[in-house]
Amino acid sequence: MKSFFIIVSFFVLSSCDNLNVKKTSSEAILNEELQTFNWEDVDVYPSFSVCDDLSSKTEQQACFQNTLVGGITDYLTKEDLVVTQDINDTILLSFRVDRLGKLTVLKVDLDSITEREIPNIKRLINQSLDTLPEVYPAIKRGQQVTTEFNLPIIINVR
Repeated sequence: MKSFFIIVSFFVLSSCDNLNVKKTSSEAILNEELQTFNWEDVDVYPSFSVCDDLSSKTEQQACFQNTLVGGITDYLTKEDLVVTQDINDTILLSFRVDRLGKLTVLKVDLDSITEREIPNIKRLINQSLDTLPEVYPAIKRGQQVTTEFNLPIIINVR
């Protein structure tokens, strides 16, 4: 009986190591979640109020882009641009919409001829943003997030 008690005690005491619960810190869980998080995809794209009634993400994205391009194009059309040669260029604009809805031009890629013929084109593009309606930021998992995107703008001046 004594040996039975010793054997049972040995198993009970050695099995206590298996009862240790491994604690995972909230930081470790957050880091693991951030590793699997797709930052390139948002639940709701940045938007203007005119795009609110659209249901699909692709329609909302197209509406946002069309409204943005339309606003910039309308502003540039109203400007009195005088050029010495015809300009037919596609400008690639890099934008950021921060989590507060502020729209900022990050970069303007354009042809050297366009820059020479319209030296204030970057300033005009920045001014055109002031004429746009209020921008609503992108949403990811219920949180407003900052997004960046590229958008081509066709410049045709004769």
